[in-house]
Amino acid sequence: MENERKFETLAIRNQLKRSGNNEHTTPIYATSSFVFNDSEAARAAFAAESEDYIYTRLSNPNNDEFIKKMCLLESAESGCAFASGMSAVFASMAPFLRAGDHVLANSNLFASTYSILTKIFPQWAISHSFFRADEVNELEELIMPNTKIIYIETPSNPMIDIIDIEKVAKIAKDNQVLLIVDNCFATPYIQNPIVHGADIVCHSATKFIDGQGRVLGGAVLGKKSLIDEVANFSGATGPTLSPFNSWILSKSLETLAVRMDRHSENAFKVASFLESHEKVNIVKYPFLPNFEQFELARKQMRLGGALLSFEVKGGVEAAKKFIDNLELLSITSNLGDTRTTVTHPATTTHSKLTQEEREESGITDGFIRMSIGLEHLDDIIKDIDKALAVS
Repeated sequence: MENERKFETLAIRNQLKRSGNNEHTTPIYATSSFVFNDSEAARAAFAAESEDYIYTRLSNPNNDEFIKKMCLLESAESGCAFASGMSAVFASMAPFLRAGDHVLANSNLFASTYSILTKIFPQWAISHSFFRADEVNELEELIMPNTKIIYIETPSNPMIDIIDIEKVAKIAKDNQVLLIVDNCFATPYIQNPIVHGADIVCHSATKFIDGQGRVLGGAVLGKKSLIDEVANFSGATGPTLSPFNSWILSKSLETLAVRMDRHSENAFKVASFLESHEKVNIVKYPFLPNFEQFELARKQMRLGGALLSFEVKGGVEAAKKFIDNLELLSITSNLGDTRTTVTHPATTTHSKLTQEEREESGITDGFIRMSIGLEHLDDIIKDIDKALAVS
């Protein structure tokens, strides 16, 4: 019965059982540990013979509610909550890798994920290689005997590249390789990678899951046998999501659908405006008919989402002038907020990459990423238009 309910109902109505106080909203379980009725109950809990709570680093009622909702929305068997999106990204891969292993990933990645692959994993003799979104048909040739994971972002950060999840999933399965998909930009409302064949999905819940720029959080979801390993890794290393942040994120899921509907509606219209602007070279937005991966985006995404990217004519100086002349929109590295946010990746989020690495990812000096918010569309476009006029 539960799984027959619609997305919005699942996001709102799946809560913990009410306590003796019959509260309508789940309370915050701000406790580091839990007590047992007797020594046998403690023994059984530590032996995993009961589902009693032990310690919030391992599990907490608020974390459980948040993750149960995420699992239902992503069609996942199990999940684990994390203190940030990057701790979730790291924990989605680390438990399954050993010295000598290899990770294959799309070349256009969030800079911190790129750093995990290029700077942190090599310290433990874990190698990597990259492929472009347009190289999926040749992907099987890039898999090595020691490849254990294919990791993809779709849409990617910040280039909004779309990768065919079903095609990559088939290649991964045929070669006994795990497929991990970062679904942060799309959210479970717009895209469900597990339905398309992914083994694991990870999220920065800091972004659209929260949706209001308040808290950090992350989630890793997938098959129970895989998530058990992720949970063991998390329990031992401790990147645990706080009960308060879990409570916030669980409540935020109740409005995810209506927010993503409006984000997507606004973003499509802003992208259409930019596409016809004389000072813009190129606009990337999944549901623009001229977007090179439009058909693929329509196949695996329900909506275009909030993220778009574009290149201002005139390079870095024009990009800076545009950003500095915005009056309404927020200049910040975060995204997924109710407020429209603007980022210049080359000098901020991806500034730690070399010029060559940025060029390989397609990040030019005039490139700008925008996360379109929920303000009135007329005000968003007016602010962009005025700033472009002086760029």
